[in-house]
Amino acid sequence: MIDRRTLLAGMAALPLTHALTHALAHAADLPAARIDRIDPALDRIIAPGAQVEILAQGYRWAEGPTWAAPIDALLFGDPPSNIVYRWTRKDGVSPFLSPSGLQTAIPKEIREAGLNGIAIDRNGHLVGADSGTRAIVRVDLKTRARTILADRYQGKRFNSPNDLTIAGDGSIYFSDPPYGLTDGDTSSLREIGFNGLYRLTPDGMVTLIDGSHRRPNGVTLSPDGRTLYLALSDEKRPQVLAYSLGADGLPTGQRLFRDMASELAAGEPGLPDGIKTAPDGTVFATGPGGVHVCAPDGRLLGKIRTGKAIANCCIGEGGKTLFLTSADRLAAVPLISSSG
Repeated sequence: MIDRRTLLAGMAALPLTHALTHALAHAADLPAARIDRIDPALDRIIAPGAQVEILAQGYRWAEGPTWAAPIDALLFGDPPSNIVYRWTRKDGVSPFLSPSGLQTAIPKEIREAGLNGIAIDRNGHLVGADSGTRAIVRVDLKTRARTILADRYQGKRFNSPNDLTIAGDGSIYFSDPPYGLTDGDTSSLREIGFNGLYRLTPDGMVTLIDGSHRRPNGVTLSPDGRTLYLALSDEKRPQVLAYSLGADGLPTGQRLFRDMASELAAGEPGLPDGIKTAPDGTVFATGPGGVHVCAPDGRLLGKIRTGKAIANCCIGEGGKTLFLTSADRLAAVPLISSSG
């Protein structure tokens, strides 16, 4: 079974120009992009007749989208190219941070040098999981000044932080698989012998939430902050888990939220990866076949497909749009804004 990162080997080495990406949006493979309605409740989230729109194409591996309200734009990354891009409907795509992650020459031991999962904190700063620097970092959107918030657990360097989500109190939950390392689990750079799920508090304290998973990846919180979702990009266990959180922000229990083994066994592209929640509790979980749109109780309402593996997603434009980073492309689906 090939994990999603292995797909990088066959992708283009450099992003294409905006004009060319616009032309590619009409390529012959686009009819595969569609929305599958499984439950009528999906019609309250995505209007009947809505379609998947390809906004840009030609990236090595598009990742980590987030809507940056302070600059009224979408930001998304291409970690292998070490770039974060900015997108607006008026101007299209342009580089925003380059380099986005590792600021020095890239050693052969690093496979993905750039920022991966990103979010905007309560002060309007960009916070990112920096695979190349192997740290959680903060970037001032105006000055581009960078601050390392954490790069170690108990004195040992992280593997390659991959995704994150920010709680109401400013705490950051993040995953730390080995995807950014050229040799993965066997990398000579590894100092921690497991792939963890962590919590970083505003005072700089790093707490291990769970170190038992082979491939912890996408993380997000429920709207009330009482449930932490974790996607496992593990071909042996393609699942989304839900941790109940206590008043201290630490787990009090764990349950299976969604099992995607049947879709993976059917050969659908992708693995559980990025995950986001809407204010009404709807869960958008990427996985085999596309984005699995789920009710808060885990019921599958529908799937959004682009024809390729989808790495991550986010809600933007005032709750009106779900943005998708899908292999070499950026896509979007209109939402009924009450769900966003």
